[in-house]
Amino acid sequence: MKNIKQILLIIVLIMSAWNCSEKSSNEVVVYTTVDQIFSDPILKDFEQETGIKIKALFDTEETKSTGVLNRLIAEKDNPQCDVFWSGDPVRAIILKNKGITIPYNSPAASDIDDNFKDKEFHWIGFSARARVLIYNTNLLKSEDVPNSIFDLIKEKYKGQVAIANPLFGTTSFHFASWFSSLNDETAKQLLTDLKTNKILIATSNGDVKKRVVQGEIACGLTDTDDAFVAKNEGAPVDYVFLDQDDLGNLIIPNTLSLIKESPNSENGKKLIDYLLSRETEAKLAISCAQMPLHKGVQVPVSIPSLDNILPMKIDYNLTAKKLEEIQTFLKSWIEEN
Repeated sequence: MKNIKQILLIIVLIMSAWNCSEKSSNEVVVYTTVDQIFSDPILKDFEQETGIKIKALFDTEETKSTGVLNRLIAEKDNPQCDVFWSGDPVRAIILKNKGITIPYNSPAASDIDDNFKDKEFHWIGFSARARVLIYNTNLLKSEDVPNSIFDLIKEKYKGQVAIANPLFGTTSFHFASWFSSLNDETAKQLLTDLKTNKILIATSNGDVKKRVVQGEIACGLTDTDDAFVAKNEGAPVDYVFLDQDDLGNLIIPNTLSLIKESPNSENGKKLIDYLLSRETEAKLAISCAQMPLHKGVQVPVSIPSLDNILPMKIDYNLTAKKLEEIQTFLKSWIEEN
């Protein structure tokens, strides 16, 4: 009788372990810095089409790109996340350098340009945004719209330009790109001149868009998705790509990374394959004006093509390094009166 009870107990324990394993194998955990309004529908489509349960953690608008990044770093020795979906390559590079990600060369990205991939496949890019200047068409005529970041320091635009807090999100990536593509001295002088010209520091890219839409300020730096939404809603705004004669306009691909020793790595690979697909890029083009990196993806005629934009030539690894190096400088720059 005792032996029978022991056997039954072992069977129960095995079944319990099997059920836990089964439960674990049917889910995938993703942390993302991409706006929930755009990323969540894509994740729900994956869940519906595959039957794999999605557990998602989204950044807030105000702490964009830093909240989940810091959490991934804190969880390095006890990973809870399988896939990191970043709105830019810099966070993915930081995680790679800290030993938090592992290579995964997804077959879904075979025709995406190598410029948008880590050479060791710790991250792969897709669906790019661009940093643009959004402007209020009631306040600025087309001939008066700035064409370069260096135009923003001119007296005529004093107190009329907004940016999001450069410690967070794509604005921090944008600032770091100035340090990597220009040089430290030129970039610091540009920021000093912007401050002298009374640039307004908004809480987020969405806040920049809102202030321009409402006519509180004439123009501001934001992302194509914010500018596209505002224009699509009929607001009196338009946007331009800057520095098309020399420096080029910053292009920001989304990136995907597989977390080292993640609890559901095989499902993580399936999610990465799904997000890198042409179908996903087509959906993001429609929902938030993101530009596909696959060739030949059908998108609305209003979506700009990367073929018609002079991109800023940047070294993503150097930009990631600069992003960390300039944090102290940016904090003091923000605090200056």
